[in-house]
Amino acid sequence: MDNSLWNKSAKALLSVGLVASLWVPASQTAVQAAAPASDLFISEYIEGSSFNKAIEIYNGTGASVELSPYSVSLYTNGSTYAQSEMVLSGTVASGDTVVIYHSGADSAIQGKGDLQNNSVVNFNGDDALVLEKSGTPIDSIGQVGSRIENMEDVTLVRNPDILSGDSVVNDAFDPSAEWTAYPADTFTYLGSHAVEETEETPTPDPDPTPVPSGYYETADGLQGSALKAELHEIIDGHTQLSYSQVWDALKITDEDPNNPNNVLLLYTGESRSKSLNGGNVGDWNREHTWAKSHGDFGTARGAGTDIHHLRPTDVQVNGLRGNLDFDYGGSAVSGCDGCLRTASSWEPPDEVKGDVARMLFYMAVRYETGDAVDLELNDRVNNGSTPYHGKISVLLEWHEQDPVSAWERQRNEKIEDIQGNRNPFIDYPEWAESIW
Repeated sequence: MDNSLWNKSAKALLSVGLVASLWVPASQTAVQAAAPASDLFISEYIEGSSFNKAIEIYNGTGASVELSPYSVSLYTNGSTYAQSEMVLSGTVASGDTVVIYHSGADSAIQGKGDLQNNSVVNFNGDDALVLEKSGTPIDSIGQVGSRIENMEDVTLVRNPDILSGDSVVNDAFDPSAEWTAYPADTFTYLGSHAVEETEETPTPDPDPTPVPSGYYETADGLQGSALKAELHEIIDGHTQLSYSQVWDALKITDEDPNNPNNVLLLYTGESRSKSLNGGNVGDWNREHTWAKSHGDFGTARGAGTDIHHLRPTDVQVNGLRGNLDFDYGGSAVSGCDGCLRTASSWEPPDEVKGDVARMLFYMAVRYETGDAVDLELNDRVNNGSTPYHGKISVLLEWHEQDPVSAWERQRNEKIEDIQGNRNPFIDYPEWAESIW
């Protein structure tokens, strides 16, 4: 942010004596946060002259967010009941904002607006606003149940060090705690939000091979097809879950380490409530990374319920992926930053390319002749219902480009606890090149 612009605005604020108690920093650095926000939050509030009213909502989660589970409610005149509610729609990319504005607002607001609403965005300076996700408050401005002061004829911008909302809607509201005030009809900052770069505490990377002693002992020194055959013998015979048991298993294996009530979704990276599992828009469901039609194994015990390749995924994104083989290229996928799709292929975001490859390597070794289905990798797309998946040349590239992460190792450990076997290509990544 230009410091001269900041100083000019700060002087104007002090000269009118608008809300002297609000915190005004000496400077602000507009950079993307290193640590992602846990969910959407309100980043700007404009209560200006006439109908110059707007609310800005920021996505700092690190992944695109589908807005249909979210809503904004207006509580007027100290009421404990919402007088108006607006259900949001569309998607918001990571680092982007959604601006909800009144149709009578100045053209400078409308030019930055995304969604128009004349009922919720018709607040006065003593009203409260609540941002909810699936009916649960995740942020608020003002105080539900009480009229508040110092909110009229003002623009409030969330401070850059704030990365989560105020979910306690009836607590006392002190703007100086998290907000910076600007004079009435300040629209300069609307449509984008700056957050402060934070120092992340590095996650210790565990031993690259935290493998139980002797687990792979019989594979020592083997190469190629002999190695593949022996690894099959080692990981064969695991505990086979029912398809309904997979729901509970994924809530353990894919739990968000920063929020034990949520799971992390494959492809989008979004943290979503464990309770939102199902088949509706806004839910997550069970993605078969090795498409279940490739071998026609469906959801039967074994390949159809093996949690080494089953992952929580947004319902709509899962539907768009379908049974496509993996390859580079295509058109951008709505609701999934970094996903590309053609009529015959799917490219996941860079952050999970290696994860996808290693899951498919596992499946090609675990399910062989003598199992209900014999799965193999090939270098083709359009594999249809045959028990093949592609493209192996691309998967090997992704395996190298996106190395094994601490998250994958942790997930591997959890799966061993549940179904009793491991993914060898997480434990020993070099074995993929030896076999393929």
